[in-house]
Formats: sequence, C-alpha cells, structure tokens
Amino acid sequence: MNITVLGAGSWGTALASVLCHNGHRTTLWVRRPEQCREINERHTNVKYLPDARLPEALVASTDLHEAVRDAQIVIFSVPSQAMPEVVRDASPLVQSCDVVAHAVKGFDVTTGQRMSQLILSTKQVGKAQLAVITGPSHAEEVVAGLPTTVVVAAYERATAELLQDALMNPYFRVYTNPDVVGAELAGSLKNIIALGVGMADGLGFGDNAKAALMTRGLAEMARLGMKMGASPLTFAGLSGVGDLIVTCTSQHSRNFRAGRLIGSGFSLEEALGAVGMVVEGVRTVRAAVALAERFHIEMPIANALYDVLFTGKKPSVAVEELMGRERGHEVEEVARELLAPKWDT
Repeated sequence: MNITVLGAGSWGTALASVLCHNGHRTTLWVRRPEQCREINERHTNVKYLPDARLPEALVASTDLHEAVRDAQIVIFSVPSQAMPEVVRDASPLVQSCDVVAHAVKGFDVTTGQRMSQLILSTKQVGKAQLAVITGPSHAEEVVAGLPTTVVVAAYERATAELLQDALMNPYFRVYTNPDVVGAELAGSLKNIIALGVGMADGLGFGDNAKAALMTRGLAEMARLGMKMGASPLTFAGLSGVGDLIVTCTSQHSRNFRAGRLIGSGFSLEEALGAVGMVVEGVRTVRAAVALAERFHIEMPIANALYDVLFTGKKPSVAVEELMGRERGHEVEEVARELLAPKWDT
C-alpha cells in the first residue's frame, strides 16, 4: 500500500519504519529540509532516535502535497500543539484516503477537543475513515524491533482491521477496539500521571507512593472517561493500564523524566529544556483540569499537578495535601451503587 506518516519525531519515524519493514511504500513528511536530507541520504534521524538505522526504502519529503498524493492511509504523528495547523493543511488532501489515523496523545488545549474531534471538525474526513493508534509503545524500542503491542481504535471494524493488517508484523502486534473516545483519553491522560510519578521519584519517595499514584491516577482517568462516554474496560487494557505502566516506569518516558526533574527542584522551564523534546503531559494537565470542571468530576491528582506546574506550589506541599484529603472509598462509583446499600443494612 501507499502510506504516509505526517511528522518525523520519534514516534512518527518509528511507525514509518514499521510500515516500511512491512513492505509498504512509505513516505514520511518532515518540516525541516536538513532532516529530510538526513533521512533520505543517511537513513538516520539522530535528533529523535540517535541509535536507529532507518530502512533505505523510507522516503522523506517536505512537500505535503507530494507526500500525501496517492496515499491510501495517512497517519498524523505530530505534537498536539501542531495538530490544528497540520490538520488544516492536510485535511483537503486526505479526504479520498481509505484510512486517516492519528497517533497523537494529547488534546487541543484551545478547544479541549480530542484529536479525532479536531480531524472530524474539518468536514473533510468522515468517521468511517478515522482510526487512532495508541498503547504502550516507546519509539526507541519499536524502531529496534523489540516486541511491542498497540491498539487501533476505530468507529468502523473494517477501518480498524485495514490499519491492523498494515501495521502488524512479528515484533509489532496490533489489537482493535471500537472505543475511540476511551482509547484517546487513556493515551492522553496517562501522561499526567507519569509526570506525578516522576515528581514522586524526584522527591525521593519509594515504590509505595509511585504505585499509589499510578493506581489512583488510573481511577481518575477512568472516571473522566466514563463521564465522556468511554468504556471502563478500555482503561483496563493496553491503551489504559498498559500505557500507564510503561510511561510511568520507563527510562524513555519524557513525562516521567520531566516530572523527576521538577521533583528534584528544577523549574518547569528548566525541566522541559533538559528533556529537549515535547512533553505532552504538561499541556494535557491544563486540558484535563478544564474537562474535570466541565463534567463536574473530581481529579485531585490532576489538580495537584496543575498547581505545581502553573501556580508555583511546591511538589512536597501538593503531596501533603493529596495525602490529607478526606477519607473515601477506593472505587467511589461502585461503592455508591453496591457497597453502601449492603453496609447500611
């Protein structure tokens, strides 16, 4: 097939590498001419994947029209902050594609839209074409051919399975899921929790604290997801708990590394500068807090992180306040419906 990946960061490059290894005619759209030349001539992308050797058949292009022309599948893989511009420019070109997918874990902070909503808002792409790629998948391991499993979520089964077939190979296993909303929310919100776990590590806290943040963070993710129409089962799967684990524990996780630096005493700006690449969780904190207010749900970890990142609260103070919250049930919604009547009798 003819397949185009828009965005030559680490994840876009890794996906293009997988597709190229699978025998597809793969084009990688890049913004910078020098990066384009590097990929085409040296078959490397040193800034984002310094140890990777890319397939010689992979073609990079800075011309969006040329890159998308004749593509049967187009995959957006740019930072969430760049998505509005890239979607605006690319959408008129992709309306005849069989599948238009995105692999972006974040929100449009200006509108609060999920990435699929942003793509659909152009009116150039329909739900039947749309798919989401998510799951526990660090690009550094994917491009090295290490075993990885991801999820493709789509409104139409045929769309999910077409993309599944295009991506799947012996080291890259792909499952399908009809829950687009849940897959997008899980993939985006776990970055917030990884920031928090990183901060806990930077503060010198142990495994108990990090396990608590991951578990209670998953509860917050699922609480918002269910309110927005997602299935709770999605949060128990690869795009939820699977991605949460890898992002909160891996040396490759930008969100964990940024959080650890902040917990160690760095400012937000210093931490982002030290990481050197986009840390999606920072922008996602703003979006999550706004969504929690809109849907009238509690997200205490997200709120605490917001205060640390944007109001100057010390991480240690935020942890004290989280630990001092009013006592409660572990599974609030279930407890209200099931446990309270039993205990009352």
